Amino acid sequence: MCLLARSVNADQGPYDPKENITLFTRILDRLLDGYDNRLRPGLGGEEITKQQDNIFLLTRLPFPQEYTIDVFFRQSWRDERLTFHGPMNILPLNNLMASKIWTPDTFFHNGKKSVAHNMTMPNKLLRIKDDGTLLYTMRLTVHAECPMHLEDFPMDFHSCPLKFGSYAYTISEVTYAWTRNASDSVVVEEESSRLNQYDLLGQTVGQETIKSSTGEYTVMTAHFHLKRKIGYFVIQTYLPCIMTVILSQVSFWLNRESVPARTVFGVTTVLTMTTLSISARNSLPKVAYATAMDWFIAVCYAFVFSALIEFATVNYFTKRGWAWDGKSVVSEKVMKKKSSVLTASVFKENSLARADGKTPDAKKTFNSVSKIDRLSRIMFPVLFGTFNLVYWATYLNREPVIKDMVPSN
Repeated sequence: MCLLARSVNADQGPYDPKENITLFTRILDRLLDGYDNRLRPGLGGEEITKQQDNIFLLTRLPFPQEYTIDVFFRQSWRDERLTFHGPMNILPLNNLMASKIWTPDTFFHNGKKSVAHNMTMPNKLLRIKDDGTLLYTMRLTVHAECPMHLEDFPMDFHSCPLKFGSYAYTISEVTYAWTRNASDSVVVEEESSRLNQYDLLGQTVGQETIKSSTGEYTVMTAHFHLKRKIGYFVIQTYLPCIMTVILSQVSFWLNRESVPARTVFGVTTVLTMTTLSISARNSLPKVAYATAMDWFIAVCYAFVFSALIEFATVNYFTKRGWAWDGKSVVSEKVMKKKSSVLTASVFKENSLARADGKTPDAKKTFNSVSKIDRLSRIMFPVLFGTFNLVYWATYLNREPVIKDMVPSN
């Protein structure tokens, strides 16, 4: 049959583009003759099924409790009124034809704002097959809600849904269905899965039915599963908190008489932890519960404040004239009374040493270190290290169990 067609065309002469354009125009005019785009296909009671071929995801920008996606939204359905016979199987058309035929009234249930791209012309594509099957594609930017539970922040996982369906037609008039599965119905561009604060683990698709006062409606759902990247928060919050706690414990190695130095360590570290806590909270939505980062900051704050209280305790016992290690502090009056006796004794020992040709041995001076400081040097680092082991082992080992998820590329 192909050879025969070629010979016939050869007999008819060279190919004429004008005749082909005229043929296209006649087919389109015949399709729209008597066509009422206000009526859905199969209005006589027959149910119509629209297949959502796929959603091609271009960009993904998550924000607290919401996210924005840029997608190619593709829909396919069959309209028997648009069947035709001609030399071509598919009519490639643009948005002008889409306004003259019936198109689905699909809307996004959890969308807060949706924008159709119109530069330089409306970004829409229409294909009509000879059997009346249509493919309708448009580029959309959808700003949708994403309920987030931030108890495990910043080691949290989220499942952001995208829900869409018919606005006016009930399930008895229009139904929706995915093409096949998640890998064929939702396609994510490779560059789109590389986000600054999240890792796109994969996506799942589903279908549900909702009931309202006007009837039952089909709702298609696509869930995008995200895992937050912790690197930014480690640099911005966790490492500064750990370094501040370590800095507060340096005061345990200073003598208890070094009041100005230990006071500076204590007050500075407390103020630093307060600043870190405020800055960490400002980057989060206003939630009424504590997150994992809040607990970490609170424990670090407790360690820093405890170091300041420890110094106050040591300084209190020092001023009372009694050290915690059992050694008494010599009063100034006793030292003044014995100063003359000590001076004479030292002078005599030095004179005898010089006469014998020997230098006097250096006297051991008393190192004023409290037993509380000695205990804190061991107890505070051990407790803080144990807390870090438990904290990171608990949160980093948590992995969500997601059924039927298609991994991202």
